[in-house]
Amino acid sequence: MNVKRDPFVHHPELRDKVIDPNKSYFRTFQPADLDKRMRASGGPKKWRMSDAEREASRKLALAGHLNGDLWVFAYGSLMWDPGFQFEEVRLASVAGYARQFCLKDDLGGRGTPNRPGLMAALDEGNGCTGLAFRIAAEQCNAETEILWRREMLTGAYIPKIVHADCGNTKIVALTFVANHRVRRIKTNLTRAMQVQYIATGKGFRGSSLGYIQNLAENLTILGIDDQEVFSLLQDAEAYAADEHNSS
Repeated sequence: MNVKRDPFVHHPELRDKVIDPNKSYFRTFQPADLDKRMRASGGPKKWRMSDAEREASRKLALAGHLNGDLWVFAYGSLMWDPGFQFEEVRLASVAGYARQFCLKDDLGGRGTPNRPGLMAALDEGNGCTGLAFRIAAEQCNAETEILWRREMLTGAYIPKIVHADCGNTKIVALTFVANHRVRRIKTNLTRAMQVQYIATGKGFRGSSLGYIQNLAENLTILGIDDQEVFSLLQDAEAYAADEHNSS
């Protein structure tokens, strides 16, 4: 009898922190579910990639990488809510990239046109430590369809294969990096704008402040010292408190 390996064998501290994929919103989410919401809010007509465009992107990015297990490098909300089934999770570091708070959300998820939110994207930098999730070979096709519906919804990212360091193990992993051709990627935001967007952005998926609080909590649990995240969180919480006290 085959005994399924504990996916948290390397990080038991994450067992109660990572949302069960079967209970994740993203597991059953369909992009068309949001079309009505976007029309009602007066959002742009072509606000997302078509199903055909998204599937073509998936097939192109994964060509030659679906003949075995697939690692996925997570640096933001995928760390605590991957949505896909995985066999193993490991602490991992990728060189040449960093978490950058440059993904502006004005589509309703964690911000609106009047009060945009802000989330992290992976962009050029001095290195990023996050989590790598391993998807079993026989599940790769189905699970990456779920992943693409979530990460490639609006085309704000570019799927990329990167080399990651898991301590004494080197892996090749799929990740999603900032797409500078998309208007939602804003690399010219001032620090004051970043703090304001994080502190005030809210939508149907929650608040931008809640997002960075979750991120900071997970980084702390893993012992990842990302001072940009902690500094932005401190400033955003102070901004939110000031706004609450003045209202």
